[in-house]
Amino acid sequence: QVQLVESGGGLVQAGASLRLSCATSGRTGSSLAMGWFRQAPGLEREFVAAISRSGGSTYYADSVKGRFTISRDKFKNMVYLQMNSLKPEDTAVYYCAATASGSGSSMMNMGGMDYWGKGTLVTVSS
Repeated sequence: QVQLVESGGGLVQAGASLRLSCATSGRTGSSLAMGWFRQAPGLEREFVAAISRSGGSTYYADSVKGRFTISRDKFKNMVYLQMNSLKPEDTAVYYCAATASGSGSSMMNMGGMDYWGKGTLVTVSS
């Protein structure tokens, strides 16, 4: 079984930066493709970013391109989401997700992920 634990959320002002971390356990990190999703109050969970098993391919939602960067440290079994130039509309609970079988565009859908963390709250004030 895979466990995912997010950290790094908090309250920041618009324009600030935050780095979210996701620790994986129960399975070697290199066998999992990883992603981040978010869910704002009253809205559906949406894709934010994903990274391939090798780390060589990354995918981003249009709303975060150029501001967010996903990366991974396979030796530490960690995945990160560096968020810059944060906006109030980035306020949401951010979830780390993983898939053992998915790849490419399938990771941009909730159904393409097999494992989920419990989330970390990011609040961006204006």
